[in-house]
Amino acid sequence: MRIRVTSGGGADGTLQVPGDKSIAHRWLILAATAKGPSRLVGLPSALDVRSTAACLAKVTVKPRPALDLWARNAASGVEGGGSTWNVTSRERSIDALEVEGEGRERVVEPSSELDCGNSGTTMRLLAGIAASARFRSRLVGDESLSTRPMERVAVPLRRMGAGVETTEGHAPITVSGGPLFGIEHRLDVSTAQVKSAILLAGLAAEGETAVTEPAPTRDHTERALEALGAPLRRRNTTVAVSRFQHAGFEATVPGDVSSAAFLLAVAALTGSGITIERVGLNPTRLGFLDVLARMGIDAETTQTAEQLGEPIGRLRVAPGARLRGTTVDGSELPAVIDEVPVLAVVAACAAGETRFLGAGELRVKESDRLTLIAEGIRGLGGHAAAEGDDLVVAGGGLRGGVASSGGDHRLAMAFAVAGAGADAPCEIDGMEAAAVSFPGFLAALGSTGISVEVLG
Repeated sequence: MRIRVTSGGGADGTLQVPGDKSIAHRWLILAATAKGPSRLVGLPSALDVRSTAACLAKVTVKPRPALDLWARNAASGVEGGGSTWNVTSRERSIDALEVEGEGRERVVEPSSELDCGNSGTTMRLLAGIAASARFRSRLVGDESLSTRPMERVAVPLRRMGAGVETTEGHAPITVSGGPLFGIEHRLDVSTAQVKSAILLAGLAAEGETAVTEPAPTRDHTERALEALGAPLRRRNTTVAVSRFQHAGFEATVPGDVSSAAFLLAVAALTGSGITIERVGLNPTRLGFLDVLARMGIDAETTQTAEQLGEPIGRLRVAPGARLRGTTVDGSELPAVIDEVPVLAVVAACAAGETRFLGAGELRVKESDRLTLIAEGIRGLGGHAAAEGDDLVVAGGGLRGGVASSGGDHRLAMAFAVAGAGADAPCEIDGMEAAAVSFPGFLAALGSTGISVEVLG
């Protein structure tokens, strides 16, 4: 899909975004492996989340019909109202997923490959589940997923006693599960996906399993396990868990704050204000707000609720931001890794240079984001370059032009947002990729006062 975005000023408003993708993956896995009934409300229809549901359906018995039905129904609503504009008192209508879990020990051998689509979270977290299952599982993905590093999850699972084979370090991966024993593992790279895979494996292991990260990453898995009563301990950047079988639960998925970041950027680029309701306010996901603050964009958060250990509330950006460049160093990158594409677009419209240092991990995401961000900004009339593992954005504005998402959902949305601050129209190829994480993105973007035209 190719679109044209033209800045038309901004419109202050109140918005809700689809449910948090990272949280949804984890809660789906926990619901499917719980002992007893679970009820999840507000699951996003994002492609990645549907991949997790479809894979879980293949390795469970009682949860299978509900998971299959949800995945099929979610597929029909990808562009259908995943967001609403100017919502104040009216509630969104959200269908619930109800599953009857039989416990971790009752997962079954899949009759075919587990297709994880484009979702690295699906593949890595399910590898942690498959590690304790007494059968062989083969996890496959699309072309993009098949280029991403998988030895980083295979190594600790092998140490725990599972047989894990990768394809020259990548997917497809084959997991031969069995009895596991706890380990102490120090990650070379800060990655919440690998941390979570090890912790999920540790729930079925003999003894304690501990993971230490170089820098803190999102802690959705830890919060959920703590809320469910798991024997989990945390100290600094180390988290440890022991064998535990959780019961079923009920929870509503908060709005995805990473999706919200794209709409905050629209407000910043147009000088307007925005309020996002019922969004997740997990502190490990709000690092991008610190970066925006240094760039002249102040955001206010107000917690109003909590679900399965996750704080939920309101996120507000006031109108009138004056943008300036900043530096994001390597220690900050793990906390803002998903927001770098949209932060870079904001930086392109700021006064002065912005540097993202030590951003090499961006090369092994859904695409080589480090290179493609720089190319996209140049294609839209700005100045940016990938210098080794650093991304340098010159600032000074965007003249308009053409950019491609490269099949990457976050690049598609970031380049579309760029049109809000460009001097002339911006055309973006590959916008269909946005459905991976933000169903209804184009409708939400258009509702902010920006002109969005689908060209084909």
